[in-house]
Amino acid sequence: MCDICVMNSVKERMLSRRGFFKTAATAGVAAVGAAASTPAMARGHDGIKDLTHTLHPDFPTYGGDPGFAADQVFTFAENGYNLLNLSINEHTGTHIDAPLHFSEDGHSVDELPVEALIAPLCVIDIAARAADDADTTVTPDDLRAWIAANGEIPVGACVAMHSGWAAKVATDGYRNFDGTAQHYPGFHVEAANMLIEETRAASIAVDTLSLDPGNSADFATHYAWLPSNRFGIENVANLDQLPAAGANIFIGAPKFAGGTGGPARIIAMV
Repeated sequence: MCDICVMNSVKERMLSRRGFFKTAATAGVAAVGAAASTPAMARGHDGIKDLTHTLHPDFPTYGGDPGFAADQVFTFAENGYNLLNLSINEHTGTHIDAPLHFSEDGHSVDELPVEALIAPLCVIDIAARAADDADTTVTPDDLRAWIAANGEIPVGACVAMHSGWAAKVATDGYRNFDGTAQHYPGFHVEAANMLIEETRAASIAVDTLSLDPGNSADFATHYAWLPSNRFGIENVANLDQLPAAGANIFIGAPKFAGGTGGPARIIAMV
């Protein structure tokens, strides 16, 4: 059978079944809703939060240039199916910084231990301070205060900074560039070093564009944290909807050879 005959045959079958799929989709949504309250909750969780921003061509980037493009190659109307070609800077949107990003021979994103991709979440809330000071950072004192209130940081934990910056993501205030430097919170290098030396945390996360504060000129936190073969997560959403302790996260890391990072789907189970 010729190629166009095959395509037309497939298209006709798909169109004839459209009514079936619409009906099935309604039932499917109900089924997914029911399922969502069982397997993922088996360990005592009763809610799920998406910590991922939607990636689009205008999403803010550290360097200011667009980091994502989606070009439609095939359309359902003309071809019987939809297909996009994506062009993505690894470090765009909600994404992972793999150790290789700031080290000569650290793990690439495909080499991250799968055990590290499901982690207890520790939320360090500095939002009130960040509202008055865009250049504030997570410090060792913030970590000690969290430990005093919640207990030791768990093995394999992801320690996340909640600065309230995610609410600015659709504005120029997210990058907050004054012509010379960017201004938004991050982890102070001393906090990163404390986590490395005194805990077995596996990752840190921020609701801003960088693990370092925006005005950093030396990327000290990147250079301390990533070469220790730990990883980071940037541009996290919805941390304001999570407790300081008790949630677990699933880190949907991409898996391509040699990657220094990549867009990720981050999901919290509360």
